[in-house]
Amino acid sequence: MSASQSSSIVQRNGLPATIEALAPLALAGYAHFTAMQVRGGRVRGLDLHLERLSVASMALFGRALADDQVRAYLRAALACAPADVSLVATVYSPAGEFTVAGADVEPEVLVRTGPPASGPRGPLALATVAHERVLPALKQVGEVAKTYFLRQSVGQGFDDAAFVDRQGRLSEGTIWNLVFWDGETVVWPEAEMLAGTTMGIVRRQLDLLGFRQRVQPVTPADLPGLAGAAVMNSWTPGVTVSRIGSVAIPETPSFLALLHRAYQMEEPVLP
Repeated sequence: MSASQSSSIVQRNGLPATIEALAPLALAGYAHFTAMQVRGGRVRGLDLHLERLSVASMALFGRALADDQVRAYLRAALACAPADVSLVATVYSPAGEFTVAGADVEPEVLVRTGPPASGPRGPLALATVAHERVLPALKQVGEVAKTYFLRQSVGQGFDDAAFVDRQGRLSEGTIWNLVFWDGETVVWPEAEMLAGTTMGIVRRQLDLLGFRQRVQPVTPADLPGLAGAAVMNSWTPGVTVSRIGSVAIPETPSFLALLHRAYQMEEPVLP
């Protein structure tokens, strides 16, 4: 790292963010984001990150920035950062929240970098919590429930929480996608959730590898019949889950290795 580079950078629309520019966003919660790990200046699943930002911008603001513009903002931040960093790109409207801005108001982008991360080693024990996120398909800021349930779960002796919807189905973790193994097939839970970029990478690479996958409802009652479980997010393609609620789940190293293998098959690209 050169003397001019830092792993912690905050830019707004490709330029250093000022206090005046950040103040409205710091007090607002109407925004969305994507998080990624950058290694060697490259990103896996960049197309999925760009699609996520575009879809969420259209849903929240009625307007989305062009992919080339977003990529330019990412490049501007990475030009000032070391080759390996964590990066979060947050998109918001300068009109703020509690307003009805027209589609003529251009969204703005806040890019923040920090030290690279790889997630916990595991295995993890997850508490089950009855919870459904609002607009679950969008990766939003300001979701206080996720941190609240994480804290509550840790206080009860767990490592994190898994959400159960009103139909009794496991959906996702606080900041994780869930994935299961039945001994032969990778099982993705059927429920309303955020489709993670790492999840998207793993699924398309498992298809290329020819491994069987299926989507089905998974309830806590189904857990004793499963042969493995894991969580994944932008930090990692897989951390073993050894318990969900009161149900112990076998630790299956071959399943975890498969998830990591699929992720590593994805070619990282320059923004």
